[in-house]
Order: sequence, then C-alpha cells, then structure tokens
Amino acid sequence: MRRTAEKWPFPLTARYAGQLTEALRAETVGGVVMLLATVAALVWANVSSDSYEALRTTVVGPEFLHLNLELYKWAQNGLLAIFFFIAGIEVKEEFVHGELANLRKAALPVLAAVAGMIVPALVYLAVSWGAPQSSRGWAIPTATDIAFALAVLAVTASAMPTALRAFLLTSAVVDDLGAITIIAVFFTEHVNVLALAAGAAVIGLYGLLQARRVRGVWIYVPLALLAWYLVEISGVHATVAGVALGLMTRVHSAPGEENSPAELADHRLRPVSAGFAVPAFAFLSAGVVLDADALGGMTGDRVVLGVIAGLVVGKFLGVFGGAWLAVRLGLAKLSEDLHWRDMAAVSILAGIGFTVSLLIGGLAFGDDPERASAVTTGVLAASLIASVLAAILLRVRVRKHLNAQDDVDTRAR
Repeated sequence: MRRTAEKWPFPLTARYAGQLTEALRAETVGGVVMLLATVAALVWANVSSDSYEALRTTVVGPEFLHLNLELYKWAQNGLLAIFFFIAGIEVKEEFVHGELANLRKAALPVLAAVAGMIVPALVYLAVSWGAPQSSRGWAIPTATDIAFALAVLAVTASAMPTALRAFLLTSAVVDDLGAITIIAVFFTEHVNVLALAAGAAVIGLYGLLQARRVRGVWIYVPLALLAWYLVEISGVHATVAGVALGLMTRVHSAPGEENSPAELADHRLRPVSAGFAVPAFAFLSAGVVLDADALGGMTGDRVVLGVIAGLVVGKFLGVFGGAWLAVRLGLAKLSEDLHWRDMAAVSILAGIGFTVSLLIGGLAFGDDPERASAVTTGVLAASLIASVLAAILLRVRVRKHLNAQDDVDTRAR
C-alpha cells in the first residue's frame, strides 16, 4: 500500500496524460473538444456578454516587440499557426506519399476542392449582392474545417469505404492551402518588406537544415518562432508562416531514423492543436449573443445569408460538381468502392466551415463588431446545418453499403 502511495501522483499523472494525448490524436475526440469549447463560449457570451468580451479583448504581450495583442488575436495569429503548421505537413505528405503524388488520383479531389472554393464564393456574392460592404466577405464560405469534417465522418460513417475519407482529407488539405493563399493575398494591407524578407530567409534556412537532415528539435523550435514573429510583424497573417514551415518539414526518414521529422512533429503537435490551440481559438471566436434581435438581424442580413448559402449550397454544388465534371471529362476516375450518392453526402460535409471561416470572417469584418458577430453566427449555423444533413445522408449510405456487403457474403456462401 505504501509502495502505491509513493508512486502517486506522478506515474499515474504521466500515464493519464499519455492516454489523453493519444486520444487527442483521434479525429472524433478533437472534434468533440472543439465543439465543447464552442458551446462554452456561446453559454458564457449569452450569460454575461460583457465579461466574455472583456476576456477576449484582454491585451497581453510585450509592447516593445509589437506583440501586445488581444487574446483573440493571439488565438488567430499564434495558436492557429500550429494548426496550419500541421496542415502544411499534411499537404506535403499528400504530395509525397498520398493522393496528390499521383496526378490521375489527385485530379478528383483537387478539381473538387478548387470548384468547392470558387462556387461558394459566387453563391455568396449572388445572395449578398448590394448589401453594404458585402464584397469583403466573399472568401468566408470557401473554407472547409478539416478537423470537424473528419470528426463527423468518423462518428457517423466509420464503416464507409476508406476511399471516401481519402477524398475528403485530400480535398480539405487542398482547400486549406487555398484558404491560406487567400489570407496571404487578399487580407494583407500593409507589408513590411524587410521583415517579410527576413522571415522568408529564416523559413528557407529551416528548409535547408531539413534537407541536409540536421537533427535537433531545439534548432528548429527557435527558427520556427523567429519565422512566425517576423511574418507577424511584416503585416502578412502569421498563419502563413505555419503553413510554409510545414511544407519545409522533411517527410522522408533518413538512415537511422525510425520516423521522419514530419511524422514526429505531427505526433507531438497534433494533440496540442486539437486539445488546446483550435479549441482556444473557437472559445475566443464563437461567443455570440443569440437573442431574438441578433437572430432576427441575422436572417435579414444578406451578407450572413450569403455565408450560409455559400457553405451549405455552394460547397455542395462546387465539390460535387467539380468531382462529377472531372470524371465526366475523363480527367479523373471515381473509386469502384464509391457511389455518386456517397460523394453527394461528403460534398455536403465539406460545408462545415468553422475554424477557417471564422478566421476569415474576423479578418474581413474585424473593424465592424456587429457585422462580425452576425457573420460568426452564420458560420456556426451553416456548419451545424451541413453537419446534420451530411450525418443523416452518411448514415443512410452506411446502411446501403452494409446491406450490399451482406448480399455479397450471402452469395459467396
């Protein structure tokens, strides 16, 4: 008994921490944590909006480094850089080892992703046409939340063919790359060229050391932080540094290495991203007041309606239409394990914008708190609608696939 007491709490704490970390690598757990953070933000904002707003606008950080930012800005610019670093690694993995390594296989998710960004933007512009400052929000419905979408797929349709998950993952990865390009190009007003050049040089050095197989995490962590800082003060959104560093990370194992640096970075940072970075961003971004006036204003605001239509309708038309057109033109081939009804369900799932849509909405309307709050409500509503519709359709498709498999097994006997 004494021996057990002597071991507590550290061995037990370490064991449970390890179990929690492993759980956070699962898509379903990460999605649940993000959902809980969103619910907590909504509850707090509707119980005490003043205290919630005071928290998210609390300024912290050293002023002499130009890093005296509000907490929600730290979440946008700092914590999401971790999320986008992992996204950059996923993009590179897809190009080297995944679907994007084969042009024929890549055509289907790439063309679906591209159409899935263009069509929602057009739907948004059509619905919001004539509303004040509506043109600023065209990019909001172009994004797909890869973590949330994969979580819904894992929970509702784990029995679906793996080809469907591969399609969603690859198209969402391309979507993330497109979203960060949009942020870099369209949401950068004033650029400090010297700081940006210095940031690019540091990212280049990081990539050179990776290519030369230089080892040592404490070499790369300071370089990554310096690159993030230089891009942050340059005026370009700091999440761009995250994606660039992810793309520079080596995905091949060197002799004597059990895992590549990309695999190690993903293994160590994904729980941080899923368990803290993205939920903290969601908590500091999703707290909107949902009273009658706010909901009535949302339904009467064509910008918000454009966001909802873009995500729910535009994403479906874009992703499904892009995939269908790619196959129709002979540029791609649909997996034999999939049916077009499967593609329709996952195309609706792509309408879960959430993380990146909230980020772009904040960038587009950050100087207009009332409109930004309404847009946030629209993103949340659209993501909920897309999640529910996709979950229902996916469950129907799962039953169809299981029944078809049972018929095959019966005939085989």
